[in-house]
Amino acid sequence: MSIVFIISAPSGSGKSTLVNRLMRHDPALTFSTSVTTRAARAGEIDGEAYRFVSREQFLEMRDAGELLEWAEVFGNLYGTPRSALELARQNDKDLILDIDVQGAAQLRKTLTEAVTIFILPPSRLVLEQRLRKRSSDSNAVIGRRLCEAAGEAEDYKEYNYVLVNDQLEESFKQLHGILLAERARTRYVQEKIVPILESFKRHATASGATE
Repeated sequence: MSIVFIISAPSGSGKSTLVNRLMRHDPALTFSTSVTTRAARAGEIDGEAYRFVSREQFLEMRDAGELLEWAEVFGNLYGTPRSALELARQNDKDLILDIDVQGAAQLRKTLTEAVTIFILPPSRLVLEQRLRKRSSDSNAVIGRRLCEAAGEAEDYKEYNYVLVNDQLEESFKQLHGILLAERARTRYVQEKIVPILESFKRHATASGATE
């Protein structure tokens, strides 16, 4: 059974860095490449973190029911392809969804058993420093992102877990620990437990017969 992990954070909180490290570290995971109409930033490769499409292409996908969720953020459209979930289930892997607060709110209604994780920066000041260090946005855009982050941070209570990304190494350990703990939940290990219980029953039957 595939577990869906939904990870959200204000822009600049270090979510992508943590998710990328998680994907390299855990072979039982697969990543959903989001679709977006925004332009690629320096260093971004089409088909990795995002699949970059035109607005017309995006709307065609939405209208055809090919997206699990979609949202408009700062004038750009973002969405999660439905095929990502289907492929994860076929390959018996857990799925990471790196999506914004709007998209997560939609998916909580449809993927009710999904595990939701919210990542916060240690402070507004640190978030602003990270956004400026990225050197990809104008002052006006950074200002909008900070305002948006203030509202998004209020949604933390809607998530199963909240992780404050202060020290990268510690944050990564916490994030991976959440995944490992969720995989040990009874409903996800049921298939593994059944044959173990059956082995005890067979042994008990055999012992009774010899006695």
